[in-house]
Amino acid sequence: MPLPAEIRAVSGRLAVTKNFSVAVTGHTDARLSAAIARALRHCEERTGLTFGRTADGLFARADDPARASLVVACAGPAADLPQLGEDESYTLDISAERAVLRAPMLLGALRGLETLGQLLQGDADGWFLPAVAIRDRPRFPWRGLLIDVCRHWQPIEVIKRNLDAMALVKLNVLHLHLTEDQGFRVESKKFPRLHELGSDGNYFTQDEIREIVAYAAERGIRVVPEFDIPGHAASWVVGHPELASAPGPYVLVRTWGVFDSTLDPTNEAVYTFLDTFLGEMVSLFPDPYLHIGGDENNGAQWSANPRIQAFIHEHGLHDNHGLQAYFNRRLQEILARHGRKLVGWDEILHPDLPKTAIIQSWRGAQGLADATRAGHTVLLSNGYYIDLSEPTSKHYLNDPLPVDTPLAPEEQARVLGGEATMWSEWVSPETIDSRIWPRTAAIAERLWSPRDVTDVDDMYRRLGYVSRRLAEAGSRHEANREPMLRRYAGDRATEESLAALRELVALVEPVKGYQRGREQPETTQFTPLTGLADCATPDSQPSREFAKQVETVVFGDAEAASLAPWFAEWGRLAGRVRSAAAACGPREGELMALADQLSEASQAAGEALAMLASQTETADLAWREAMFACLDRAGTPRAAVELPLVAPVRLLVAAAIEKTRRGTMPPDAWRAHLPAIAFPKKPE
Repeated sequence: MPLPAEIRAVSGRLAVTKNFSVAVTGHTDARLSAAIARALRHCEERTGLTFGRTADGLFARADDPARASLVVACAGPAADLPQLGEDESYTLDISAERAVLRAPMLLGALRGLETLGQLLQGDADGWFLPAVAIRDRPRFPWRGLLIDVCRHWQPIEVIKRNLDAMALVKLNVLHLHLTEDQGFRVESKKFPRLHELGSDGNYFTQDEIREIVAYAAERGIRVVPEFDIPGHAASWVVGHPELASAPGPYVLVRTWGVFDSTLDPTNEAVYTFLDTFLGEMVSLFPDPYLHIGGDENNGAQWSANPRIQAFIHEHGLHDNHGLQAYFNRRLQEILARHGRKLVGWDEILHPDLPKTAIIQSWRGAQGLADATRAGHTVLLSNGYYIDLSEPTSKHYLNDPLPVDTPLAPEEQARVLGGEATMWSEWVSPETIDSRIWPRTAAIAERLWSPRDVTDVDDMYRRLGYVSRRLAEAGSRHEANREPMLRRYAGDRATEESLAALRELVALVEPVKGYQRGREQPETTQFTPLTGLADCATPDSQPSREFAKQVETVVFGDAEAASLAPWFAEWGRLAGRVRSAAAACGPREGELMALADQLSEASQAAGEALAMLASQTETADLAWREAMFACLDRAGTPRAAVELPLVAPVRLLVAAAIEKTRRGTMPPDAWRAHLPAIAFPKKPE
């Protein structure tokens, strides 16, 4: 994962033993040598084998390619640092004799080594690489992950382990969101008050930034910084209130939302300041692109300032949006002097914006279409907001250029790719990996693999395998869950209690979208993220498997009785959770409520199953209302988690209600009819 552009199985297998050797032909350099060493070390860790080494501890190279197990043939170098649009293609041919990885440039070799590592497997006869013929290349040149280090600080070790995970699934852009109302996270030697007063002491030093950029480059990943302006600017003006559009003093914001703090585009001193600051930052971030944010400026300070409104009138800017366009033009001129191209969120789109600016669309397909039609190159992030805890399948089927895209061919050519966005309102260094991985691997596939690779079941099958590879690469998405659950359960929890809580956590999911803020409105930047919602994962495997089984019953020809074991197990689990709750101290109430919900879902499912099986009984209005009321209670979020299994139970109840109509309707009509019964639209 990502699935290669072309892959064909051939006969045979290449044995991987302690004598496995590597030869390099053509171009070689330190980055390629380091990538080969990482690949061999990961192979050793998985297999327990020890490959040959030189006297100084480095992996030995085979002298004769004809006798090597793996030949890496790289035709040419890459740029000193990864660049947008570099050739990442490669071919990989594995036979019983050897594996041959060919790439026209270094980046292709790096991508091919990741594919090789994912192919490694073992059976009773030993470790091996299956014989395959692969021809691979990315669909989009910009495949990114945004990490917000501002709302909740994410230190360098978090960034590094996520860079390793990104490399494994061939993502090639790390977008670092470095300034926000809640924190200014990079050291400025020109304006030290920015990080000294705007970070609570949590920021990357300039040496750490250089370390991140070098670490990413070694893995073929670009680093694009974002300094969000003119809005989301509280951390800028805490130390420099003279830049703001209204008098200070200012303080860092500790909650989430859209706030008033905004830079003043009518103040020439702002541009002098930004020229100096951005000049300092481009010495740290060598990528040609720099993100200026530009989103969610509510304009409140501009509207309330008579001097700013007079400036808008005098310069014919019409309104606040025109003033922001003026600000963006000035920024573009500053960046151009420093050899950088501007990237911004889709709010910056304006007829006066230079066409060289890249638009990153977070608000929807219409924003992407508007930007491409205006002549801009674009990135898609709408549909890839991994902080919203949506299921992997939703992200996977979200395509920057779907089959039915309304864009003309020349407009499609302006779509560079997309980025998953990890906004950090609800993550800590302990939990962030569990929100990024493994779901982002599916987004990586959407941006790399051909458009027609859309088999959701096969994606989930491979995602389980890749999740283990990500954990081996250093991601903490699995490793942190058990310690968190033990902390949540408390010291009095028994092993039996912990087993029950593990099963419960596997069934629930954090609430979706922006609902957690409504469920836990008192949360601030200082609130520990150690609750049940933080232990849970966004995509419950058992709940997903149950939903699939329900579909085979209500839309297919599977026996309804096949669902009975699920309900019976839920009932038993509810009892075990009640027993466990007593040992969990203050957590008892929320666990008892969830146990009750699980019982109600089990009861409703059992009654629906009996109704479906009955040859004579039909559902009357009272039964229908009772079942849906029961499921409404079971589906109510508790402790910021919900039971996703409630939705397929509603579908089962609807099938029981409408069972006499199924034989009278065509399959497509039945498939459309049943959800309308199960999930009726509520009045406005």
